[in-house]
Amino acid sequence: MTRRHRPEPRAGLLRSYPRLVVATAATAVLAVGAATGWLSAAIYLAKKVVTPERRRPDDTEVVAFDDHSITLARTAETVVPGKYGLFLDGGESHVRFGRVLADDPGRGTITRRLHGVDLGTLHVGPARFHSYYYPTSPREALGLVTHDVDVPSDIGPLPSWLVPPPDGVTEGTRWAVLVHGRGAGREETVRAVATLHRAGLTCLTPSYRNDLVAPASSDGLYGLGLSEWRDVDAAIAYAVTHGATDVLLAGWSMGGAIVLQTVINSEHADHVSQVLLDGPVVDWPDVLHHHARAMRVPGQLTVLSMRLLGVPSARHLVGVESVLDLSATDVVARADELRHPILLIHSLDDEFVPAARSLDLAAARPDLVRLETWRVARHCKEWNVDQERWERVVADFVTQGARHTPAKVQP
Repeated sequence: MTRRHRPEPRAGLLRSYPRLVVATAATAVLAVGAATGWLSAAIYLAKKVVTPERRRPDDTEVVAFDDHSITLARTAETVVPGKYGLFLDGGESHVRFGRVLADDPGRGTITRRLHGVDLGTLHVGPARFHSYYYPTSPREALGLVTHDVDVPSDIGPLPSWLVPPPDGVTEGTRWAVLVHGRGAGREETVRAVATLHRAGLTCLTPSYRNDLVAPASSDGLYGLGLSEWRDVDAAIAYAVTHGATDVLLAGWSMGGAIVLQTVINSEHADHVSQVLLDGPVVDWPDVLHHHARAMRVPGQLTVLSMRLLGVPSARHLVGVESVLDLSATDVVARADELRHPILLIHSLDDEFVPAARSLDLAAARPDLVRLETWRVARHCKEWNVDQERWERVVADFVTQGARHTPAKVQP
């Protein structure tokens, strides 16, 4: 089989730091109280937040399997109900699985229904759990006509998938631009394509700067939405150039942060009619403090690391091309700048991006935000836990949007 270079699922932010390094750095800083120690640790933390992680370690194990089932090591992820996927062999192999058939805490295993082997071979050994479910393009995953297109942008062409609406007209008038999260790939958004396709939308799934398949920014680092929104803006421009009069923006996790920056900053925002957010980051400082507390990193150290990203004189220490003012990502504080109807889907059991700030955003703009909360689902896994509900809610929202024109800038 021809080898394919597959993007790995996202890992944690502060949790992706080597525990020993973080613990040692934090302990040393607290014990010595040296300014140089604080600075070094803060630089380290800041770099980890903005540095793309190209490879992910395996995090579970295939214990056994047969034609209809797969037995996995029990982890916080593998025991959750729903339908998910596993990468094996560094992403060269992939399998999908669903409902729990047997749970054996004593042996530390859980057996689930095997849905299929998409790539390579299934075998006993280490694997990487993920929520994409589908590991390939809409063409391979859903059997939908899919065109590979390049979206022009200020950093170069962005490889993208274009799925025409059901009638086969490539240049339909209602489009959806789907934006994946941090450390993920376009495959993360495929779960939504079938629903949007049935609703009659043309689906455009762009890559963005520093993706494995896209051009890198000059610093090769994430902007946490503060730079990536320009690539989504370019995708909107592409859609409009190809006949779109009405664009829905959808974003998962950091993709949600990117979408929110897009509707606030884009000169093409008048063409946007609706926004769909799934487990979005609506306030980066809140998310980073959440991860710091989980890793017992001192709060002052977290604050210092964020300040390093936003101070012009310090950006060379982290290596970012432009300052990142993370306060600008607090969309709750900027809620009065929003003007598009938003469907906000967020699990109250999201362990990665706490739902509290999403709830705050909904409370701040009840005129715009329709909030749909989940239980049980972990980060951006609402579709996985309850596909029927997710697709029903999204289809209803999109249908409502068909009766409205895009929001216009108020004079």
